[in-house]
Amino acid sequence: MSSENLESKLPPGQSAIKRILRWGIDHPGITSTNPHIKLETYTLTISGEVENPIKLSWQQFLQLPQSASVSDFHCVEGWSVRNCKWEGVRFKDIERLAKPLDTAKAVTFECADGYTTSLFRPELAGDEALLATKLNGEPLEEGYGFPMRLVVPSKYAYKSALWVVGVRFTRNKELGFWERRGYSDSADVWKNDRFRR
Repeated sequence: MSSENLESKLPPGQSAIKRILRWGIDHPGITSTNPHIKLETYTLTISGEVENPIKLSWQQFLQLPQSASVSDFHCVEGWSVRNCKWEGVRFKDIERLAKPLDTAKAVTFECADGYTTSLFRPELAGDEALLATKLNGEPLEEGYGFPMRLVVPSKYAYKSALWVVGVRFTRNKELGFWERRGYSDSADVWKNDRFRR
């Protein structure tokens, strides 16, 4: 297959590279330096508009149903990495655990470095939306979001938050770090929707 055909399968404005750039290593950080999370003290807090708010230790999180998904990864800066194999917990399994109320319309993801982003619940409903702990068979490196990151392949990567420590179900959609700074809140890769209009 020609390189032109390979590129044509990418969303508009994207070019393929060989591997995802690591945050704070290959790519400059945004909010601070990498947060250096320790698994012994890690906690994932699930809160907000849910019947079952819960705090999970790292070991408790690993006891949740584990799934794998292969997808392409797209950065808003214009690069994409094909066929990334992510492993972790599907977001719909987080919903089964938390039991969102009817009032829960969106989800805000809170990260150990202070970063936030949010999505509507239907955007997280597919099998490819994961809280991922592994990439291509290996535990995440710190620059890839160790120990856990969100992966939402249909969105630009700023929606796939690194170092997730909080999942908060909300009545209203909240603008995250980049969305407050002019980036699109929908972040739809196939619509080339990079910046707020």
